[in-house]
Amino acid sequence: MSLQGEAVIPGHARSRQLRACLLCSIVQTPGDFRKVGCPNCEEILQLKVNHERISSCTSAQFDGVIAVIDPEASWVARWQRTSKYVRGMYAARVIGRIPEEIDDDIKGRGMTYRPRDETGE
Repeated sequence: MSLQGEAVIPGHARSRQLRACLLCSIVQTPGDFRKVGCPNCEEILQLKVNHERISSCTSAQFDGVIAVIDPEASWVARWQRTSKYVRGMYAARVIGRIPEEIDDDIKGRGMTYRPRDETGE
């Protein structure tokens, strides 16, 4: 799911305008999700130019923001399970769940979806 490079860092966006990916927790504006998709999960989520998917696979309800500059060297990135993702801004906790059909697709790829809202489910 990871790509090399870095995500678009939100510039002057207000916090209520930001959304976090429910799969990897990267924080971007809805416009950035629409233009470039999710830099970590686009192959699975297909958010680019898909308003409905952006609404169902990202959340405006998240807590904390972590700036990840060097994902592979960061203990925080390892703790947040983002060390294999691109540089960018990540939510510490994201409220919500991915749609069932996306969860089924992830399971079909031999992967496991782990919610980022600390429920442990």
